[in-house]
Amino acid sequence: MTVTIQASKQRILLVDDDDSLLGILSLRLEATGYEVATSESAENALGHLTTFRPHVIVTDLRMGGMDGMALAELIHKRHSGLPIIILTAHGTIPEAVTAIKGGVFSFLTKPFDSKVLLGHIEKALEWSGHTQAVSAEKTVPDWRKNIISHSTAMEEVLSQAGLVASSEASVFIHGETGTGKELLAQAIHKASPRREKPFVDINCCVIPENLLESELFGHSKGAFTGALQEKQGLFQAANGGTLFLDEIGDMPPPLQSKLLRVLQEKQIRPLGSTKSLPIDVRVLSASHRNLEEAIKAGNFREDLFYRLVVVTLEVPPLSKRREDIPLLARHFLNKLTKRSAKKITDFSPEAIKLLLAAPWPGNVRQLLNVVEHAVTLSTSPIISASLIQKAIRDEPEEIPSFSGARDRFERDYLIQLLQMTHGNVSHSADIAKRNRTEFYKLLNRHKLDPAQFRSSKP
Repeated sequence: MTVTIQASKQRILLVDDDDSLLGILSLRLEATGYEVATSESAENALGHLTTFRPHVIVTDLRMGGMDGMALAELIHKRHSGLPIIILTAHGTIPEAVTAIKGGVFSFLTKPFDSKVLLGHIEKALEWSGHTQAVSAEKTVPDWRKNIISHSTAMEEVLSQAGLVASSEASVFIHGETGTGKELLAQAIHKASPRREKPFVDINCCVIPENLLESELFGHSKGAFTGALQEKQGLFQAANGGTLFLDEIGDMPPPLQSKLLRVLQEKQIRPLGSTKSLPIDVRVLSASHRNLEEAIKAGNFREDLFYRLVVVTLEVPPLSKRREDIPLLARHFLNKLTKRSAKKITDFSPEAIKLLLAAPWPGNVRQLLNVVEHAVTLSTSPIISASLIQKAIRDEPEEIPSFSGARDRFERDYLIQLLQMTHGNVSHSADIAKRNRTEFYKLLNRHKLDPAQFRSSKP
């Protein structure tokens, strides 16, 4: 296994059990300006997903051990936006059809012209949004500049966001409170063809039910007591642009029916009016709730779910992207010190260790509050560990909803079982007093892979 680094930030991972072909392709791609990593097996290639973070994978189909199709299937379960090109000397039309249907970007039969492969790689990079203009080392696209991260987990979410932004597909953003769902919605809007039109957001759980309909659809004069003049609703305000419905899982059932009709007919009727108005709005939505569970409980309409959830983006909690904590903390520190007369330059090493170790139930929003607390009380240029400790201890923990608390307990319980049994599902199911089928359903619901816990076995 070799890794060669060039100036370009477009990274290609080559996977083949033929050393000579790896060497030839590697030299050709490096001469073109790509960064190249090579691996002689599919199993070894998986390690590069987090260390090398390729933009395109070129893999042989037939290899000892795991083959190229199995590798592609496994990669797409974790990194659905990563394009994969398959090469083989045994190519057939059925294999090519199977590969393309399985989400493989393209399929080439050996022997092939290296110029043809380069063309496929260039198209794959363009398709996935990793053109030279956006992959230069210090260039961050404008649409994502407000999202501070260098973690693999967030990079995958942003890659998917870039892909869906150019479409008209309805996007549902799922994540815990305080993870930055609204920020991601704004980024999708900025990357979309609607970027020059309004972005309008509304939190469905903070507006009383009797006012929410008026806020969304507007009302005519005299529609109800206190309606002294005509009011434009948020759908009209967002016309031509994007409407972001935050905490859609808390929308009252009667309004869910009216929202579904609006999305189907692309028309709104303000309260008290007899006239329908055409609207052209892309709807993004978000919630910390599990909407599929809400459907089963009868609290959310299934037909509305399928209108809103064409693509789902999962924003990881801060505890799953700890490498971003120092970056975010220093970003918040710079913003806060610019507003004040204080000249605070950094955190002490011990303070950073405390930040990295904290549980962060309130996620990025809680981190901002902790940094603001520390900046307010700091009397020196360096924020000390004791200040951070006090800020974390004094930070009021947000009380989650009942369903949120239950989901968090369930996930933590499953993780603890898998850690204890080193990923042994049968043993874990026995301890939990559940049959294997039910236990696997629980793991799938919380997106837990038992294989990730097997490496922890001594």
